[in-house]
Amino acid sequence: MTRSSSPKANWQALVAVKRKQLDSQISSEWRLSDDIRASAPADGHLIEAGIVRRSGVLSDKELDITENYSAADLLQRLSGGEFRSVDVTTAFCKRAAIAQQLTSCLTEHWFDKAIERAQFLDEYLQREKKVLGPLHGLPISIKDSFCVEGIQSTVGYVSLLQKEPESHNSVLVEMLLDLGAVLYVKTNIPQTMMTGDSDNNIFGRTLNPHNTNLTAGGSSGGEGALIALRGSILGIGTDIAGSIRIPSLCCGVYGFKPTTDRVPWGGQVAGLAMEGIPGIKPSAGPLAHSLEDIELFMATVLNAEPWKYDATAIAAPWQDLPLHENGSQGKLTIGILPESKDFPLHPPVRRALQSAITALYERGHRIVQLPDDPSRDLAYASRLAFQYFTYGPHIDHIASSGEPLVPSVAKMASPMFTGPFPVDMELPPFEKINALHTARQGYADAWRKCWVENGLDVVLVPGAQNTAVPHDTFGWPPYTVVWNLLDYPACIIPYGKTSKQLDSVPMVINDGVQPSYDPDAVDGSPCAIQVITPRLQDEKCLYAARIIDQDIR
Repeated sequence: MTRSSSPKANWQALVAVKRKQLDSQISSEWRLSDDIRASAPADGHLIEAGIVRRSGVLSDKELDITENYSAADLLQRLSGGEFRSVDVTTAFCKRAAIAQQLTSCLTEHWFDKAIERAQFLDEYLQREKKVLGPLHGLPISIKDSFCVEGIQSTVGYVSLLQKEPESHNSVLVEMLLDLGAVLYVKTNIPQTMMTGDSDNNIFGRTLNPHNTNLTAGGSSGGEGALIALRGSILGIGTDIAGSIRIPSLCCGVYGFKPTTDRVPWGGQVAGLAMEGIPGIKPSAGPLAHSLEDIELFMATVLNAEPWKYDATAIAAPWQDLPLHENGSQGKLTIGILPESKDFPLHPPVRRALQSAITALYERGHRIVQLPDDPSRDLAYASRLAFQYFTYGPHIDHIASSGEPLVPSVAKMASPMFTGPFPVDMELPPFEKINALHTARQGYADAWRKCWVENGLDVVLVPGAQNTAVPHDTFGWPPYTVVWNLLDYPACIIPYGKTSKQLDSVPMVINDGVQPSYDPDAVDGSPCAIQVITPRLQDEKCLYAARIIDQDIR
């Protein structure tokens, strides 16, 4: 059912109404003063400038709650009665409201309802002398593509402003509520959810709190920015080409793309793509400030038997690996992906990766430099993934409203400058589907041989050839989309920062789909590395990531 009016008549009017509605939901006591806004640094380094702390909106106790605890810490204090969920939820609602005013990271927020939910949970604990579930009282943020009953889901399309609020919860939302969590915000995304810039005509552009002149990433960019500002301690995004990992690396937080269907997918916003056509499937997964909290989310959700909620969810509980797997004393065999000639690394990314490799070698891990094998070519995988994204019918939610394309969508970055489509586009539909499947299986088998022949535990790669870059320049994501093509779990670990002193040589790229490197523009922004394991080895991926994260510090 849709609201009665013609969306094409005046899309700007629909947006103005929506923005006014959302703005009215932030109380005057939670608004930033003109003086605080004016004090924001010209270089856009909001975190470094301590804007949240200086705003005066949060009390000392609320600053302590939002800054000094992990999700695991908060859950321990909530279950023991040391903290009330009302206080924790209020603190994160306030901080999310500030983050929204600074970075446009939210699409929907329901702070009053969240605090009511927290009050219910506090009363339940006091009355029953037990928690409602393992996530009792913990505020969790979610990407806009998840449905929450009574809340609108537009995913950045003006035409979807005509829809009524959702009448159901996504499966994961239902699970989180059953587990005792408090939901309070949905976070910003790009128009189409297929670019590295979270920018749309309804909610505007999400800014990177490390440097507002740079992208926060996409498509879960709102999650990345919100978590970086600690307006959320644990957030949920989705990833079909890097949409969890790109915001994580841009915003300096941890992010994990699981194997598809381990975290339940059911009940997402309807009508975004033609379902049932063979292709690359998206994954839902967490963003957080620590690997401990990433693992907490994965173990809690998977041990709650998601297959009972969603027929497509894999019925496999989380397996806790011992501290030292198989007596290995934590020593790993780590494959290093060769740098792609088509997608060369920016100097700070290359420096961060080499620093990690050196540290891991010195800690006794076995480092294997993988050969540059054409059967595992990154550019080929990028073209194959791109062909999957473009070969089938798509639903156009843009033309019906009359809204324009945002700049990053209008550019439509494509890897096709690197070579031809792997499969003839003129084949009949079923032959094309079969040919794509054959090509994908062949690529997967080449990687299988690589794992077996080299005895690898993990592969270590950059998260992207670049760090966060100026708006609308992120381009094609070869170092993330390849693992979606293979359906491998992948974890982003923030590691180091760019330095115009150490990485002083600019790098100009003229292919139109990759960002150039400007040492001054990106100075001080986060760097990251990415840990990969084969399909369904999610537990091993996070196990290895924790070892690597510890040993590179």
